[in-house]
Amino acid sequence: MDFAYPDEAEAFRAEFRAWLDENFTDRYRDASRGAGPTAEGDTLEVLREWNRKLADARLAGVAWPVAYGGRGASVLEEVVLAEEMARADAPGPLNPIGLSNIAPAILQFGTERQKSELLPRMLRGDDIWCQGFSEPDAGSDLAAVRTRAVRDGAHFVVDGQKVWTTLGPFADWCELLVRTDPEARPHEGLSILLVDMRLPGIEVRPLRTITGQDEFSEIFFSGVRVPADALLGPLDGGWRVAMATLAHERAGVATLHLGVRRKIARLLREVAAPRDVPTSRALARTWMLGELMRIQSQRALSASLAGVPAGPEGSLVKLTWSLVEDAVAAAAGAALGADANAGDWGTERVWVRAASIAGGTTQINKNVVATRLLGLPSGRKR
Repeated sequence: MDFAYPDEAEAFRAEFRAWLDENFTDRYRDASRGAGPTAEGDTLEVLREWNRKLADARLAGVAWPVAYGGRGASVLEEVVLAEEMARADAPGPLNPIGLSNIAPAILQFGTERQKSELLPRMLRGDDIWCQGFSEPDAGSDLAAVRTRAVRDGAHFVVDGQKVWTTLGPFADWCELLVRTDPEARPHEGLSILLVDMRLPGIEVRPLRTITGQDEFSEIFFSGVRVPADALLGPLDGGWRVAMATLAHERAGVATLHLGVRRKIARLLREVAAPRDVPTSRALARTWMLGELMRIQSQRALSASLAGVPAGPEGSLVKLTWSLVEDAVAAAAGAALGADANAGDWGTERVWVRAASIAGGTTQINKNVVATRLLGLPSGRKR
């Protein structure tokens, strides 16, 4: 199955490919081996420079409105841009969570001031954003959050804790889910605040993972005074804003296959001659799973182009992504032996455990697929 792009999308591809040929120099190519916003020193500055170059050419958020730094293009141009970035092995944005998840929520629910002040800086990578949703006792059950925000004049006073906050150690801003009405039903007493992470009373404690990186954190809020105009969407209407944010997170599936299929291609290049039949089968199965994911992504893209809002199909692609990432790690171990325990493959093989958690756990996504796509009963006791 091949997805047919219209002429205008292919014209944009040619334009962007020519732009990359002129602007994606060895300086940025060398920095692309860095770790995005977790990079350090000179590498981080080069990546930030690349991000600004894209933004100045209105290529960092092509589907954004022109008023906030985009081109007002369609999702097709966004997909074409991602495909060409992957082809060139160019660095991704410094603000992956901000651009993919948080910006769409701000565009949908934000005030004009919030959009005009926050979005251009997010687009350029001047400000890094994190998503403060999960808590020690509220991860999959997001409605159980207990971080409190109490109105005090022109401010909300925030107290509580978040955990497993991706990019927390590097973030300048946070989309924070808080409880503003403790007497309301769990889903109805929540609000979203856009919080400057430099405010007094915020403590960020990095969490080092098995890969050795400090990409995650726990964040403590103690009497943090957040301006009342930082409220995103209606007071006590934060559940809707949070679900919109997560829908965009799980709807970013049209290009999710690009990264994992690049890994598969690299593995197949390194294992030119599999040593036995089981290894050949493992590699073939991994390649087929990658192609399945591509087809699922194209199906989701087709639905988006037809005007179908983001829905549970994103959970299905997320499940496949977790499965493919695990298959790649297993196939690398089978094909490369001890060599797969070091270097980039060694990091991949320990990182892959996160694939079943990031963007919604495998168990939760299975429930979404079962109840909302297959129409199976939820199994809840009544």
